[in-house]
Amino acid sequence: MDKAEVRFSEWIEKGFNLYKQNFGVLVLASLIACVLSAVTFGILSGPMFAGMLLITLRLFDNEEPKPEFGQVFKGFDFFLNSFLFVLVWGVAFFLASLILAFIPFLGQILSIFLFYAAQTALMFGLFLIVDRKMDFWPASVESFNRVKTNFWPFFGLSVVSGIIGGIGAIACGIGIVITVPIHACILTVAYRSIFSESGTESNKEDKTPLETEEELRKEADRLRKELEQLKKADA
Repeated sequence: MDKAEVRFSEWIEKGFNLYKQNFGVLVLASLIACVLSAVTFGILSGPMFAGMLLITLRLFDNEEPKPEFGQVFKGFDFFLNSFLFVLVWGVAFFLASLILAFIPFLGQILSIFLFYAAQTALMFGLFLIVDRKMDFWPASVESFNRVKTNFWPFFGLSVVSGIIGGIGAIACGIGIVITVPIHACILTVAYRSIFSESGTESNKEDKTPLETEEELRKEADRLRKELEQLKKADA
């Protein structure tokens, strides 16, 4: 597998622009996702954030009509795999942290590192579940395989975007509704850049001609709209 290029500043800039251009719908969708995740003690966090990513992907792809905040509930279409994705890896990290807790001082540092390392390895897993309809385990493996080709730059991106997304927790947790979509937008830009340039061969082989034609049409529409925006900016 070729080494994935990490365009750090470009992805963050485009992620912020995507967020600013769609602030209203993203914050409302984030509010729904965060509230339902909290009141269900995390049970619905997988489906809810799957729905968030469906919205950010459609916004990035410039799909018409533009998605509305209520489409966050579309994440329930991927309930099982998104639920298992959060549950399995959440439990795995929790158990690993318990073991590391027995190591004085160093254990806490290792737990923090493990958290960001796991977040990095799995950063594209939920995207693959909703975008390519993969099961949670193959999606997790594919995410890791892509990230490991250039792990440390991806690690840096994961830390920075994760900190940005978590800043809102400082304001009694309320502000996280506003900052979580920024994290999602940055990773959306990164995902589209990495997986549009080089998808897995198995997925390519599984696509029907109609699916391939539809993807090409969407990509052509996206490029056309970007070109129109560049022309307006130059005018």
